Amino acid sequence: MITLTIDGQTVSARPGATVLEAALAHGLDIPRLCYHPDLKPSGGCRLCNVEVKGRPNPVASCGLACEPGMDVTTQSAALTALRRDILDLFISDHPLRCATCDKAGACDLQKYAYQFGLSESTFPGPVSRTLYQDDNPFFIRDHQYCILCAKCARVCDEIVGVNAIEMAGRGFTSHVASPFNGPLLNSSCVFCGSCIQVCPTAALLPVSRLRQGREWELQRTRTVCGYCGVGCSLEYASKGGKIIYAQGYPEAPVNGEFLCTKGRFGWDFAGHPDRLTTPLIRREYAAAHGLAVPPGEGEFAPLSWEAALDLVAGKLAAAVQTHGPDGVAGLASARCTNEENYLFQKFFRASLGTNNVDHCARLCHASSVTGLGIAFGSGAMTNPIQDIRHADCLFITGSNTAESHPVIGYEVVRAVKAGANLLIIDPRRIPLTDHATLWLQPKPGTDQYIFMAMAHVIISEGLLDQAFIDARTEGYADFAQSVAAVTPEVAALQSGVKAEAIVKAAHMYARGQRAFGQSLYTGRGHSAILYAMGITQRRNGTDLVLTLANLALLTGQVGKPSTGINPLRGQSNVQGACDVGGLPDVLPGYQKVTDDAKRRAVAEKWGRPDLPARPGLTITELMPAILAGRVHALYVMGENPMLSDPNLQHVEAALRALDFLVVQDIFLSETAQLAHVVLPAAAWLEKDGTKTNTERRVQLIHPVLKAPGQAKTDWWIVQEIARRVEARLADGQKTKEGGPSAFDPRHWSFQTTAQIADELAAVTPSYRGIRHPRLADGGLCWPCPAEDHPGTPILHTEKFTRGLGKFSAVPVQGPAENPDETYPFILSTGRVLYQYHTGTMTRRSGPLAWRTPQGWAEINHHDAAHAGIADGTDVIIRSRRGEVRTQAHVGERVPPGVVFLAFHWNEAPANRLTQDTALDPLAKIPEFKVTAVQLEKANGHS
Repeated sequence: MITLTIDGQTVSARPGATVLEAALAHGLDIPRLCYHPDLKPSGGCRLCNVEVKGRPNPVASCGLACEPGMDVTTQSAALTALRRDILDLFISDHPLRCATCDKAGACDLQKYAYQFGLSESTFPGPVSRTLYQDDNPFFIRDHQYCILCAKCARVCDEIVGVNAIEMAGRGFTSHVASPFNGPLLNSSCVFCGSCIQVCPTAALLPVSRLRQGREWELQRTRTVCGYCGVGCSLEYASKGGKIIYAQGYPEAPVNGEFLCTKGRFGWDFAGHPDRLTTPLIRREYAAAHGLAVPPGEGEFAPLSWEAALDLVAGKLAAAVQTHGPDGVAGLASARCTNEENYLFQKFFRASLGTNNVDHCARLCHASSVTGLGIAFGSGAMTNPIQDIRHADCLFITGSNTAESHPVIGYEVVRAVKAGANLLIIDPRRIPLTDHATLWLQPKPGTDQYIFMAMAHVIISEGLLDQAFIDARTEGYADFAQSVAAVTPEVAALQSGVKAEAIVKAAHMYARGQRAFGQSLYTGRGHSAILYAMGITQRRNGTDLVLTLANLALLTGQVGKPSTGINPLRGQSNVQGACDVGGLPDVLPGYQKVTDDAKRRAVAEKWGRPDLPARPGLTITELMPAILAGRVHALYVMGENPMLSDPNLQHVEAALRALDFLVVQDIFLSETAQLAHVVLPAAAWLEKDGTKTNTERRVQLIHPVLKAPGQAKTDWWIVQEIARRVEARLADGQKTKEGGPSAFDPRHWSFQTTAQIADELAAVTPSYRGIRHPRLADGGLCWPCPAEDHPGTPILHTEKFTRGLGKFSAVPVQGPAENPDETYPFILSTGRVLYQYHTGTMTRRSGPLAWRTPQGWAEINHHDAAHAGIADGTDVIIRSRRGEVRTQAHVGERVPPGVVFLAFHWNEAPANRLTQDTALDPLAKIPEFKVTAVQLEKANGHS
């Protein structure tokens, strides 16, 4: 540490720290306008000038490195006069409309003008920048308020990495410019609003903020975003029960101040008129069962909560009594809280007596749970998100990080800007390839050859970490033999990637090579693997995850900071829903239902003699079981299989075949439209509880709004149904056996989510120390086995969860469907930036829907020219299971022979085309990522 003196106070600072950083760290405030702790020093505003003993002139402290023995003065008469003159110049070119300005009370320029006693400028004259741009529904750009600090352009470059804006002009013509000063829609802008976050004045404001009240009138509520699995913390400003805007804040443990476009602007869905506000029953179903409903139009009629709960409970109990416990099934939700998912799976296991409970993790990261469970003993992300920025090498495969997990994309950009190498293996040109050191573009379905050839190179060229292998792993010999024949030349022949590029990738990853700059770590550089559904949504997804785990074990790139295997989870609580038992083969904490001792220990906590020991049905097994007459009633909580599941024709046939379908959701989703009863639920902005993000961080969420109409929280609904079901089953058991019943509705007496969390902790070893009061300061990462345990940000530091890390010799397996003369193209599916999952929320958000109002298919320009397809024309994509019509986006993002279609669009559902029979044998996940299709120009272009 460096020791220096600031304002007569002895302070210490790390080497490389600036005087401004050292002062702020010790509570010494220095005025500043262009400084931001996450951006490189600019020195543009000069407000942070300080005096340094022995130097003739003031120096900008934001760019002044601390030196031993340095004597710094931050406050003096000369500095005050200098700062006052600087502020005088700023306000000379700035409207003094503080009385009516929306930023009043939160404007840094206003704050310093007040501090230094400036109410007007001594340099009168017209404002030089008058451009006002309101070309989008996200935010306005009012250049007259701009002070040219350039923080907006810097954050766009240094954090977001898209360079949509930059400084242009000189002197009084200087301004922040988009290309040709045109609309941001015509730039590379991703509408994340990071520029708004760092802007010190009213030059950038959310559209929703304009004329909605003064800053001091707004109520502030902090919670966690309900979109992807990053789990960003954010603060909502609201007034009169209405959200005015959202922003990040510096103490947010995952994201700091920065958010993506969905987190910052995608909250308005909560007030959409399509929200469900009362229980509904299908009129036809009511008539068939003699239930009186109010007259009216439409397929559904309103129902009271009492009648709806009694009906649902009666139908579920009757299905159990008629067909046995396995005659019912449930789908939990990756968008509901841990407490809600915990109660849901408990209801099915303890009340209904079945393990037939699953959720959409089956369709995204089931392969991660199985593969990493085999290799390490734990199927979750090994390292914290903020570790990424310090990595020496990042290896991304099967993940469009910048669009699916934008804030993690920011961490990647930070790492690259700091000198890290970025290796990307992906058939599609994703946004982060613009930052890549090396991009390998294999034929879809052939990436396993590249991974195995990289292992071959690491072994043959002595790049492995032998000490780590000897001390902490098993199975190396068989694994090494399995890759001996997979040379770079063999992989090149199969994948289309040059052998020398594969060799370069192996060296880059194994050594943790940097592009420039110095590593934070001694010895071998630290490399991290990031992957997502491009790896897992395959019929050999488990083997692909094992192949990546082999690379980490081979090089010792696990159990240390900025290393590891990091599956990026897609939905806000998909990790938590798995953790708390929303899977058919495990109880909370991944305790196998087949483990008698663990199962009975949980049963005892739940007041049951035992629980069902046979694993239940996965989602992919559920639909065939319905059609086979084995499942008669289905309870769906916050899932939408009519868009998310493969082969939608098959899904629809199964759902229509049910005797009873109840769907609990916030909108009348495509699945809810097929239900007999629909229950209105509160959205994530309207409830409390916890969610677990992709880095295993359990965080509290807080309600920002009141739920509309009669909508209720999911845990309340589940508990009310459970009470009624248990009462009915208890009566039935007494009638049959004449004795006391094991069913007791008193087991369902939770009053708060904190009480539910306490019971969850009691039955879940990895959550044992996680209670609501402990989560107030940023949450905890599991495993957290005791109430005095600090949590575990990095897994496997000293030993693996299973003891030794396990190498796996896995066979190479190609796709189930390959192109042929009839179906000559490969369809791949995925996400786009402005939409989320099945689009239930994002397509009802005004700004997000404006940016992507309809779906499209990406087609290579060579294929388009051959088929006579022009950009923007309609095309038909047809597989062996169905067809969709959508708009063509012609370009270079996909290689020839490949078509990309996002799965958000109900008017062109990608999963009408995908296959449901090619499953991973262990994870039971379908092969979404490789489907053979036809492509043709649609007749009657629209």
